[in-house]
Amino acid sequence: MQTRTRESEKRAAAEAAADLVRDGARVGLGTGSTVDYLLPALAARGLRLRCVATSPATERAARALGLALEPFDTLGALDIAIDGADQIAPSGWLVKGGGAAHTREKLVAAAARRFVVIATADKLVDELRPPVPLEILRFGVEATLAALHPAELRDAPPSPDGNLIADYLGPIGDPEALAGRLSAAPGVVEHGLFPPELVSGVIVADGKSVRWIAGGHA
Repeated sequence: MQTRTRESEKRAAAEAAADLVRDGARVGLGTGSTVDYLLPALAARGLRLRCVATSPATERAARALGLALEPFDTLGALDIAIDGADQIAPSGWLVKGGGAAHTREKLVAAAARRFVVIATADKLVDELRPPVPLEILRFGVEATLAALHPAELRDAPPSPDGNLIADYLGPIGDPEALAGRLSAAPGVVEHGLFPPELVSGVIVADGKSVRWIAGGHA
């Protein structure tokens, strides 16, 4: 029963986000189980959209539903990007990357005038906890992991761009400070800490209710 309820909440959050998309919009499509409900909700609206997908899985699913996809570089600024999150802190910081697409997800979110996160209430946490996903280069991987100790490679396929996926397993503490440390480490392509300034708002589904939490980016 709990699984069925959680899936209903994912669908409710995704459908609420789909209603924000306007005809003719340039849309960034995230990756993950909640986005799986967003794609058919968008397709059902029959809008003229220009979309970019953050992962091969999202691209395949979107094309199968008839959504028009284009290379990211042809779209320029996006009107809206919609994606899920693994953790959402009261400060507005997010942890993303459970699906190993966080580098592309961050690029797409940063290019969007509005970045909307869709989530179920269990993703709201009192404080962020490890792991923090990492995308790292193959070259010098052991040196990179040692510099980020404690960190380890994830038993997962490579990222959509062929890099390795790892996880930082130490305490997070101040997310901004940790984000700076991870970004500064040689060999790190990108990490899964997303700052509140990137987020326009979060749509949270909890039971039968859906609510909007304003973010740090208007």
